[in-house]
Amino acid sequence: MATDFHVFDTTLRDGAQREGVSYSVADKLAVARLLDEIGVGYIEGGWPGALPKDTEFFARARTELKLRNAVLVAFGATRKAGVRVEDDPQVRALLDAETPVVCLVAKSDVRHVSQALRTTLEENVAMVSDTVAHLVRHGRRVFLDCEHFFDGYKADPDYGVRVLEAAFAAGAEVGVLCDTNGGMLPMGVGRVVADVRARVGGRLGIHCQDDTGCAVANTLAAVEAGVTHVQGTANGYGERAGNADTFALIANLVTKMDLPVVPPGCLAELQRVSHAIAELANIAPDDHQPFVGASAFAHKAGLHASAIKVSPELYNHLEPAVVGNDMRILVTEMAGRASVELKGRELGVDLAGHADAIGRVVDQVKVLEADGWSFEAADASFELLLRAQLPDAPPALFELESYKTSVEHWGNGVVVSEATVKVHLPNGDGTAERVICTAEGNGPVNALDNALRQALVGRYPHLAGVSLADYKVRILGWKGGTGATTRVLIDTTDGVGEWTTVGVHANIVEASWHALVDALTYAVRHRSPVPAAHA
Repeated sequence: MATDFHVFDTTLRDGAQREGVSYSVADKLAVARLLDEIGVGYIEGGWPGALPKDTEFFARARTELKLRNAVLVAFGATRKAGVRVEDDPQVRALLDAETPVVCLVAKSDVRHVSQALRTTLEENVAMVSDTVAHLVRHGRRVFLDCEHFFDGYKADPDYGVRVLEAAFAAGAEVGVLCDTNGGMLPMGVGRVVADVRARVGGRLGIHCQDDTGCAVANTLAAVEAGVTHVQGTANGYGERAGNADTFALIANLVTKMDLPVVPPGCLAELQRVSHAIAELANIAPDDHQPFVGASAFAHKAGLHASAIKVSPELYNHLEPAVVGNDMRILVTEMAGRASVELKGRELGVDLAGHADAIGRVVDQVKVLEADGWSFEAADASFELLLRAQLPDAPPALFELESYKTSVEHWGNGVVVSEATVKVHLPNGDGTAERVICTAEGNGPVNALDNALRQALVGRYPHLAGVSLADYKVRILGWKGGTGATTRVLIDTTDGVGEWTTVGVHANIVEASWHALVDALTYAVRHRSPVPAAHA
């Protein structure tokens, strides 16, 4: 690990400013533990004294948080204008947090000093110098966030440097140049950092917001220009468009810039930690997030698949496992034979010696997708389709005689849905058992699911533990009115694993039926023990 380089994460402070995010103290402790697992050097826990939740976090962290890689940081402001540093309650709260490091925020833009702080340029510099020196005297390491540094540099290229020099003279270890409004581009960041680097002797850092979509690029440009302290947040969470993504920063610094900024083994934890923090933030993981997204190494075009079959690195910029991710092949109407073969390998289906089956699957997928089917997000349905083309394809679980659904609205407002399913279950000796089951549900699809499951559970008891986890409907080719093709995706779980199936039809119940049948068939083929004995 590069001890002369700082990875500083502010998920718990700046990242918590994202709209819709509200961490409990227990959440904050859990996030800190996860960040420690990816090897960040510093974790900014919040603003003690300003927010009661953050004050409690630091109090609990002293006994509950055992960090292996990271140092906990308290965030706060310099003393107020006209107030002795010893008398400022927020500065006292920073000491009371008892963290080894304190990160102070200070104005470095002349316009903010005069218009927001409403004080003089000299007093602002004194506020920085006094607060840094006071904290250092009390045994704290001090970093200084120079707020609005880049915008301030445009207005006055000397004042921000003056603030930095005062901080370093008072004992600060790092001066962080903040693109607070997020309006910079990489070339501008590189020029400013290079100029400041030539004029200031202390360690420089960078903090970038993502309002131009360039936070990660701006941070890397700053590193190229000489900063050795980078700040980011998990998954880029933050106010407005967010911050530089800590996971993308670490991955790029290690794999693209050859800077070993985290301990060995930590890089492979990036995807797991990214998704775990998303769960704690109650935000769905971004499938298309660089490095750690589920689609970051997913390939759709047949041309890609053909090359990947020869050598995966031809279309992957990185071995996915390096960051804890996996490569996936998507099978769509764009798929060729290589896509199907690679997808089969991914799903554990051996297609060696089955060239005819591969060709039939390619043709079938193209026809189905033209009718609205999509297998990109429905691996279970595609696997069933694939296996059905092989010589040893297993027989269907049942033969459908008919199904019927009804919805009844009573006068008292109660709505009851009912479904009846008639199926024939093969006995394996050329005969079949006719089963008729009726069930109710909170809707026609739920009633149909209950009735079909009831019809099959005697033969396949494992299905009693299988349940629907999610149900998604998309209308395709809508031309007005209620007549349109419907695509249904069903997520099913047995409490251990989860799988997705698809169904398409002009009738939403029939589309759901296709997806339900695939869901239960997949459960029997992959998740079920040996079928129960039957006559």
